[in-house]
Amino acid sequence: MIALGDAARARVLAVTCCNGNTHVRQVADNVARVLRACGASARVPVFLGASAPLLAKPMDASSFHGNDGLGDSPDPPDPSPVAVKKQEEHAVNALVRLAKENPGQITLVAVGPLTNVALATRMDPDFTSRLKELFIMGGTVEARGNCTMCGEFNFAADPEAAYVVLESCRCPLHIASWEFTVRNVIPWEFYDEWTATDTERGRFVKRISAKSAAFAREAGRGSVELFAGPGFVPCDTYAVAAALDPDFVTQWAEHSVRVELHGALTRGQMVVDWLGIMEDPPLVKARIMVRCDMTRLRAMLVAAVQ
Repeated sequence: MIALGDAARARVLAVTCCNGNTHVRQVADNVARVLRACGASARVPVFLGASAPLLAKPMDASSFHGNDGLGDSPDPPDPSPVAVKKQEEHAVNALVRLAKENPGQITLVAVGPLTNVALATRMDPDFTSRLKELFIMGGTVEARGNCTMCGEFNFAADPEAAYVVLESCRCPLHIASWEFTVRNVIPWEFYDEWTATDTERGRFVKRISAKSAAFAREAGRGSVELFAGPGFVPCDTYAVAAALDPDFVTQWAEHSVRVELHGALTRGQMVVDWLGIMEDPPLVKARIMVRCDMTRLRAMLVAAVQ
């Protein structure tokens, strides 16, 4: 919603979907709801992609995101709905095509499992070299998992895909890790005021975030408080904000990263080469987000619901 509402800084070419918080067709339906709420249904095409991880079994995120992946809170009836532009072309083909048509111009923001991006990389080895840059919300830098002991959901949901993307990326790579997002929580006071915004978008955000907010308020009494105190963590928002605003992230750490595929307890964990000792490192080092300007993020969130 931040990107859709900031036409001065970004033009959204497409939204591609894969199996993630829920199955891919439901993901596409959820995207359609967001586009309708933003008045962008007619101008942003939606592409359906991978319906399952490359090798892993699908993970269940319903306890946090709801059975439908968007809070189990349907929209009220719309007397004049606008048709969403769901495309016949597969999302992976669309990614490869768009990168070829717009070389060096596309900023790709990945806020789910990396299945589609990995498949695009395998289909066209030059895919990432045609991107301007790649922003990812995913991975852990300190092995503090949120769905397994060491794994963040987007990476743990498809470890092989995450491995392929990080290993073969050939454009500037920026990562918003789970720990980064949790260390920069949105205080509940701001969340309550933000979701009380009496606009169509404000009411929409309140509906779809109520379930995850309730879960987070309860969880905040435990693991989240070990990071930075209680608050709401809209994880994907941080990657989008960083892609839109070059001044949002105020400190980075640049290191080689790799995804563990075989550990009995650590499968899906992003391993950071803090010491620079990795043999045969990936092609590019990742720019890992460390600190950010929360004032700028709050301003973007407020603007998104106007």
